[in-house]
Amino acid sequence: MSNRHSATISARAGIAQDPAFGAVTPPMYLTSTYELEGFRKPGKYDYSRSNNPTRDLLGDALCELEGGAKGLVTNTGMSACVLALQVLTPDDTLVIPHDCYGGSYRLFTNLSAKKRAFKLVIVNFQQADWAEQVKAAKPKLIWLETPSNPLLQITDIRAVCDVAKPLNALVLVDNTFLSPVLQNPIALGADLVLHSTTKYLNGHSDIVGGALIIKDAALGDELKWWANCLGVTAGAFDSHLTLRGIRTLLPRMKAHQENAAQIVDYLETQPLVAKTYYPGLKSHPGHEIAKAQQHGFGGMVSFDLAADEKYLSVFFEALQCFTLAQSLGGIESLICHPGSMTHASMNAEAQKTAGIGPTLIRLSVGIEDPRDLLADLAQAFAAVQQALSADGATGTGKTAVAASVASTAQAAAAAPQSTTIVSENNQASFRANPALAAFW
Repeated sequence: MSNRHSATISARAGIAQDPAFGAVTPPMYLTSTYELEGFRKPGKYDYSRSNNPTRDLLGDALCELEGGAKGLVTNTGMSACVLALQVLTPDDTLVIPHDCYGGSYRLFTNLSAKKRAFKLVIVNFQQADWAEQVKAAKPKLIWLETPSNPLLQITDIRAVCDVAKPLNALVLVDNTFLSPVLQNPIALGADLVLHSTTKYLNGHSDIVGGALIIKDAALGDELKWWANCLGVTAGAFDSHLTLRGIRTLLPRMKAHQENAAQIVDYLETQPLVAKTYYPGLKSHPGHEIAKAQQHGFGGMVSFDLAADEKYLSVFFEALQCFTLAQSLGGIESLICHPGSMTHASMNAEAQKTAGIGPTLIRLSVGIEDPRDLLADLAQAFAAVQQALSADGATGTGKTAVAASVASTAQAAAAAPQSTTIVSENNQASFRANPALAAFW
C-alpha cells in the first residue's frame, strides 16, 4: 500500500507529471503510434494498444489506490473480466457467486458451456457451508462480488482468502460498488481487484471502461501481455476522463453515502416498501462484516416494492429526479429494475436462485440535494398508492411481501447450484429490439 492517503492519491492523480513542458494537469496523448529513437531502438512507447502515457497514468493511480503492483486499464468492464480469466485453462475451475452481476454471469456460463474455456462451479457464499463447497471445487480462481449486485449481500473477503491460500487459488474481488475509497480487497488478502471504471471511478457517466489491479508483479506482467495480445486496452480519451473523475472521487463518495443514508431511513418507513437492502442497516445480515472490511456503506440501495408487478411502470413513470437507466455510480441518481435490465441475461430460475424478485428496484443514489430525491420518491410512491386505490386494490404489504422474499431466499439457499448455461430469453419482442441487445 502507498504511504499516501487515498484523498491525496486521488486528488493528485496524474498531477505535475508532464515530462515535456511541466503541465500541472496531464496532457492527453491521442496518438496511435510513436517515433522510434532509431533502427532497432524502441522506446517505452511504440504503439498505443501496447502502451499509452495517459492510460499509464490512470493505471498507476488505480494501482496506488488499491495497493497493487500493476494496474491495467481496459476498454470496458467486461474486457477487464475477460482479461482476468486469462489465468485459467480448460482444466482449471472457476468459482463464482450465485448472485453476481448478470453480464458477468452470462460471460462465465457461456465461456464454460460453449467454449469449454474452464470448469465452472457456482457457490452461494451466504450459505453456512460455503467453505466446504469451495474446497471441494479445488478452484484456480475464486471470483467475489461484495457488496453484490443488486441485493448488496456481503462476503467476508478475508475469510475467503484464508480458505483459498492452502488451495493455491487466486481470489478476485469486483470492487465496483464501493471503489478503492471504501474497500481495499488486496489489503484483505485478495490477489486481483476488478472495476468497471464506467461507474464511481469516472463518476460522470460519459465513458465506458474497466480496470484490473494485480497484487503480484509477475502476474501483472503476464496479464499486461494478454491485454495487448487481446486488444482490450482503453483509449486515451476515456482514460483521460476517468483520471479527471478520480480526482473528485472522495467528495463524491461522501455525498453519495450521505444521500443514500437519508433515502434508506425514508424507505424503512414507507408502507409500499416490503424490504430494503443496504449493508448500513443493522438488520442487514452482512452488516458487521461490512463494518469490518469496508470504510463506508456506499451509495447503492435496493428495495422490494410492496405492490403487484404491474404497478412498477406507474412508479417509474412518476419519477423526475431518478432516471430509469442502466449503469450506476454517476453524479446523477439512476433507478433500474434488475429483473428486466441488469440481470435480464439470467433466466427466471437463475434470478430466483439469486433472490431477485419481480418487484426488486435498485437505486444508484446521486449527489443531488437529498430533499429533492426524497420528494421524488415520495410522489412516485403516492402515484402507486393512487393507482392502487383507483383499482380498488391495496399494496401487498410489508408482511406478505417480506414472507415472499424470505421464501425466495430460502429457495435460493436450498437450491443446488448449477453450471448449466442460461436459456435464451423467451420474450420475443424484448429480444427483437436491437437497443436492448446488451441485456440478454
